[in-house]
Amino acid sequence: MPQLKEFSIEEKLGSLIYLQKIDSKLDIIKILKGELPMEVADLEDEIHGLHARQTRIEEEINGITEYIEDRKNIIKDAEALIKKYEKDSDNVKNNREYEAINKEVEMQQLEIKLAEKHIKDANEEIAEKVELLEKAKKNIGTKEGTLEVKKAELEKIIITNEEEEKHFLKLSDEAKAEVEPRLLVSYEKIRNNFRNGLAVVPVLRDACGGCFYAIPPQKQSEIKQHKKIVACENCGRILVDEELHNNIEFK
Repeated sequence: MPQLKEFSIEEKLGSLIYLQKIDSKLDIIKILKGELPMEVADLEDEIHGLHARQTRIEEEINGITEYIEDRKNIIKDAEALIKKYEKDSDNVKNNREYEAINKEVEMQQLEIKLAEKHIKDANEEIAEKVELLEKAKKNIGTKEGTLEVKKAELEKIIITNEEEEKHFLKLSDEAKAEVEPRLLVSYEKIRNNFRNGLAVVPVLRDACGGCFYAIPPQKQSEIKQHKKIVACENCGRILVDEELHNNIEFK
């Protein structure tokens, strides 16, 4: 069984510094994109929601239109019955039959008035829905126009930096493979804790290069000896001496 190579602390620190410098370069490329990827995603979600709202309003208008047609059919049926009753009234034999027919006519007239009121109310509701629909369509048009502009800006940035980003992503993957798994987990965790993504920093002017917390001379001496991995007591970043940090370069 082949033995795994044991790396010195200095080599482990060098691997972390190398990875940090590559990831920092990727962070710069990400900064160039700015908030555009998030803005594009947010606009796409918003437009999707607006389209769903438009569909819902259109379905509501269709439902109200069908309701109006139902009321119109009720009116037609009532008018047809009224004509029938009026025709039947010519053949009544007594007052009782006449009053019964008149009562049916009055009931159908009430049905017509009620249906007409429902149609009036429904038409007013449709007018409101149509206004909302026009606003939704206008809003969609505005948002889609903004989205196209944002997408074009993002596409331009992506094309400009595409080759460089691919290069550094490849270097990052290769560098991660050279870092001890336990250290890589710690590195990623520390990196995610800070907006600038700095997990490995040099000691600069007797202070942590990340949070500027003062590093005592004895601690600085330990860092320079490369006998153990030292973290900043204040921010938790991995500390390295400036000379080692400067000596590590990437292509």
